[in-house]
Amino acid sequence: MTSFSRPRVVGALSTLPLLYILYKTLLRRRGASRRQRLATGVGCNNASVNGTSGTTSERVLVLGASSGIGRSIARQYSERGARVCVVGRRMALVDEVVAECRNAAPGGQGAVLGFQGDFANVEDMVRLRELLLAEWDGIDTLVVAAGVSALQPLLAIAGADVRGSELTPLATTPEGIQRAKDVALAAATGNYFGPVVAAVTFVPLLSAKSPAPCIVLINTLASAIPAPTRTIYASSKGASLLLYQALSIEQPQIKFAHILPSTVEGDFRASAVDSGPVREQDPNKHGLKREYVARKCIEAADEGRNVTVFLPGVMRYAHLLYWLYPLFVEKKASKKYNFTP
Repeated sequence: MTSFSRPRVVGALSTLPLLYILYKTLLRRRGASRRQRLATGVGCNNASVNGTSGTTSERVLVLGASSGIGRSIARQYSERGARVCVVGRRMALVDEVVAECRNAAPGGQGAVLGFQGDFANVEDMVRLRELLLAEWDGIDTLVVAAGVSALQPLLAIAGADVRGSELTPLATTPEGIQRAKDVALAAATGNYFGPVVAAVTFVPLLSAKSPAPCIVLINTLASAIPAPTRTIYASSKGASLLLYQALSIEQPQIKFAHILPSTVEGDFRASAVDSGPVREQDPNKHGLKREYVARKCIEAADEGRNVTVFLPGVMRYAHLLYWLYPLFVEKKASKKYNFTP
């Protein structure tokens, strides 16, 4: 049996970045870009280009656009002349983003729609679909940016804690078990059932009405690299990631961009469904910038192919490293989230 020394393994791994750069370069040279297809209507399935017989702007639906990455995406799309539909649960914030997007658009006259609704609510999404059909005759790009956070270790949610082999208290209470279940259901509603409702509602519309349909799912690096204190958050987000990855196989006419950022600046954690504390270093000082993540999301959609984007890019190799040296990665994750087992 052939044995592999560590230097050989390290040497093989060192070539991966070069191979990945070559792969990306070859893909960029292949065929017309998605933006060109949207402008010309190439590949359109018996549907008019953006609802007209002429060349018009991309139609973008952003679910979860009232704050965070979704808000930045909505504004950046508006800046380049796209028609944008801003969706959020709080109408006051939706109105703010609508005004912001209109002012950011060329000439300060952007075509922006605002809609108050919950993407996990079937009636809300059906009403939204009817609005988009009436106003724009469909959409080209669906951005799923909505979601919820959860910040505590699983047993801590139930009122217990683990240190080594000791459990305090000795048994979880029925009330604690029920709380863990309730928190898990709240996380699943925002991070899994919402994406399910969005997909079932808008995939047929995208397929019928766009020459180059695309879905952008903003997920998390924790879906690919497990982290302590993110038990419920990562598992609920991981479910939606696998959902959309499998859906991309079932619906090959739509291109999917799966975005996996590490910690991002902002107040996303303030509304954690488990009311947990923020354990890592201040995200507003050390997290990725929302504008950067938003730009990468739009670039991924423009590529017009199925893609998974790790942010920062080096985390693609951290994912591989997890399978080669899991203990090393787990220790780094524990340190990041100030978790001591």
